[in-house]
Amino acid sequence: MRRFALLLFWGLCACAAQVRTLTLREAVDLALKQNPEILIARLDRQKAEETLRLARDPFFPKLFVGSGLAYSNGFPMSIEGATPSILQARAIADVFNRPQSYRVAAAKENRHSAALDAAARQDEIVFRTAELFLDAQKASRMAEVARAEVKSLEGVLETVRARVAEGRELPIESRKAELNLARARYRSQVLEGNTRAARNSLGAVLGLEAADQVQPADAETPPLALPESAAAAVQSALDNSNELRALQSKLLAKGFDIRAAHAARLPTFDLVAQYALLSKFNNYAEYFNKFQRNNGQLGVSFQVPLVAGPGIAASSALAEEEAAELRIQFRNTRRRIESDTRQACQDLQQAEAARDLARLDLEVAREQVTLLLAQTQEGRAALRQLEEARVAETDRWIAFYDAGATLDKARLNVLRQTGELLAALR
Repeated sequence: MRRFALLLFWGLCACAAQVRTLTLREAVDLALKQNPEILIARLDRQKAEETLRLARDPFFPKLFVGSGLAYSNGFPMSIEGATPSILQARAIADVFNRPQSYRVAAAKENRHSAALDAAARQDEIVFRTAELFLDAQKASRMAEVARAEVKSLEGVLETVRARVAEGRELPIESRKAELNLARARYRSQVLEGNTRAARNSLGAVLGLEAADQVQPADAETPPLALPESAAAAVQSALDNSNELRALQSKLLAKGFDIRAAHAARLPTFDLVAQYALLSKFNNYAEYFNKFQRNNGQLGVSFQVPLVAGPGIAASSALAEEEAAELRIQFRNTRRRIESDTRQACQDLQQAEAARDLARLDLEVAREQVTLLLAQTQEGRAALRQLEEARVAETDRWIAFYDAGATLDKARLNVLRQTGELLAALR
């Protein structure tokens, strides 16, 4: 009974898990919708938007309505600075506040930089998704070749055993065939494990549940339009870099912070409006020459900082130091982007040469297998030679798939550096 319940549990888990077969474009679209890092970057962008709303808040009029209702015995004293009244209304708003205006401008730039940071994070996730997709696709193809090799060597082992039983081969040949089959099975097991690991990594970057499985569609990578030269790639990378744009926006925001610190010495003007509905039981008529129930005030209050203290200079110096750090970071980032783009173009050239070499090597191995197969059927070549040639062909197939995936990732890396990856994949 316990064993039956355990089998039922695992069966339900298998039914609950989903197996999704996705193309590269579908995987990228899914990552853009539900990748955790992209979702966090979008939340950071929303937080920057709310920070801007908070910075603008002092310039919007605010109306407060309440009551200071109280009984007065003797002179009507104030309650928390307000006269006793049946109804009180008060409106306030900043009219001229230069430091706060600069803070609003800085918040706008921070919102812009948050959007650029989100775009940069999105580009990084798109590249990671495409890279993991190619890894999973490569691992699946390698595992398929390894399974075919195991099946072929199983047939070879049966043939060798029959020939040994007939006395046409030495017993050592049977042991060699068993060793080759064991090696092939071990390699197949390793490649199957690599396939599962690659698919799990792809599912994680897509934001899927741990039980869900991803099956990359066995299709060729769509043709990608690459820059004409390394110089053109570098220029595109510098022009389209969201990272550089975000640093520029942050530097502008720090400039507004510096100006806000300097502007703290300027006067500020605030709108002031008040209304109060008074009552006679507060003894106003007894202590004042004239009593009026409805009372109001409208005007502007201003403050001039005469002795502001060391905080202004400290705030200004801190903002200037942070701006200096951003300028250094901007130069280093620009230099890194140039270097990474040139290296990506060089890696692409090497990957193309390696893929061409792997293809030629594979063609030679396949022709060798075809030749030895014909010679074996004619009795002019030993079965062991054919077996070794097929093992070598499997190695060449694996090397070819690896070189092809490396070339595809090199192309994607160039497009990532130039900021054109998402447009190329979609």
